[in-house]
Amino acid sequence: METLAGSLNDTSTTRPLRSREMRKVIWGASLGTAFEWYDFFVYGALAAVLAPLFFPPSMGQTAAFLASLATFGVGLVLRPFGSLVFGRLGDLVGRKYTFLITIVMMGIATIGVGLLPTYATAGAWAPALLVLLRCIQGLALGGEYGGAATYVAEHAEDGKRGQHTSWIQATATVGFLLSLLVVTLTRYATTAEQFNAWGWRIPFLFSVVLLGVSIYIRAKLNESPVFLQMKAEGKTSRQPIRDAFGNWANLKYVLLALFGTVAGVTVLWYTGQFFALIFLMKWLKVEPTTAYMLVSVALLLGTPFFVLAGWMADRWGRKPVIVCGFIVGVLAVIPIFKGLTHYANPALERAIATAPVTLESSECRLRLFSGPENACERAREQLNSAGVPYTLTPSDQPGATVRVAGINADGADTAAVARALSQAGYPAQAKADEINRPMVVALIWLLVVIGCVVYGPNGAYLVELFPTKVRYSSMSMAYHIGTGYFGGFALYFATLISTTTGNIYAGLYYPIVIAAISIAVTIFLLPETRNWKLNR
Repeated sequence: METLAGSLNDTSTTRPLRSREMRKVIWGASLGTAFEWYDFFVYGALAAVLAPLFFPPSMGQTAAFLASLATFGVGLVLRPFGSLVFGRLGDLVGRKYTFLITIVMMGIATIGVGLLPTYATAGAWAPALLVLLRCIQGLALGGEYGGAATYVAEHAEDGKRGQHTSWIQATATVGFLLSLLVVTLTRYATTAEQFNAWGWRIPFLFSVVLLGVSIYIRAKLNESPVFLQMKAEGKTSRQPIRDAFGNWANLKYVLLALFGTVAGVTVLWYTGQFFALIFLMKWLKVEPTTAYMLVSVALLLGTPFFVLAGWMADRWGRKPVIVCGFIVGVLAVIPIFKGLTHYANPALERAIATAPVTLESSECRLRLFSGPENACERAREQLNSAGVPYTLTPSDQPGATVRVAGINADGADTAAVARALSQAGYPAQAKADEINRPMVVALIWLLVVIGCVVYGPNGAYLVELFPTKVRYSSMSMAYHIGTGYFGGFALYFATLISTTTGNIYAGLYYPIVIAAISIAVTIFLLPETRNWKLNR
């Protein structure tokens, strides 16, 4: 009886795999990748909790939260370097062993976060060690996606690459969903005090289980038949980095893929899933467990659209599907987030409409990672922490004044500002009985579907753009620069813009502008690759 191993080790042909064999390939690559995304995203799901634990209290709540988001971004910055290291390895020795190494690195680093001392115990060593482990995670993830997408695509038959590789794209959402579910269950099983003291470690330590399962799955996989055929024919690249990035014909496609699809895809995906969660908790003041559950349901309902988008891309082409998703995203993001305000915290929406807040001062300065130093900055810190939008206007007078509903409060007097906000109807927390849960889920589901439409065909598109001998290196670099620098810092820049301007929707212009650029590059400069062959 022919085994999967036997069929995959046959280097004389790259015949299409039987459906059962293809399902094993997709399952093995996707499940391991989903676990790796869980390891990476569990930090993002707990960013607000980790901020006061790992950064000094003197920073203030907003600065500590921004530092926590920046630490999340640090891992993403290292992803392109990981793609260089592991992309080269994958093009030299094969796809399988490379992404087995990456998953071990990711799992160990995630478990390490769960064992770290906090700032109260270790001082500055706590954030330093946290950043170090996030760097290891970033390096590992830099070698993961390119290997998994390439591995599946090189097994898939022509005409089904979009559908088959879309499962790899879905793993990012599945990993995020799994991280939310584990965090939510842990919150339910502990009190708020217990969770903040030690319960937050459980989702990280849970990676021990996932690591064991992932190693077992990856160890049973076999090498890509396209790679094995290329290796048997002696066509592997001896210097993948030089061939991938020292050759303008190939480098051109790396750059076009980066700015044409990857940048736009990742900013819309991170905004629609991660930033939506942050928006619910930070600005709309939805209780964290409720926010996790609402986003989880939307993710669960939306994830199948990854595969649908991949099927559509096989039928009509990669470019039409991705560009349509970009256009809808650019037009719909701000209305959807305003809808979230309406349905998740209607009291806040009423207060914004009837009692707009003005902060009058000329003393506010942009301080990225330090606490407030004057009355204006303290007032801004208080308003941002309360999730209250405001307009900052210059003043000739010293100090700061918060004006709301005919009340003038000294910006340095936090109690007076709090009373003024309360009298004007600004809620300290979203009222559970006023949250329209079905509509909140529906709006987040729309964001998820937009992410699926642009992200689903992306794996096949990137794989098809590059020749076999430098495919792992080339697509990994384009993908991880885009996700690391454009998408990874979308949370940070969107939050920074909103907290600095006082407009809770202003940060959304970051993904809108990036996606708009991607529309132009994709339409005018990138080719359609649906009918391109992989064994070239």
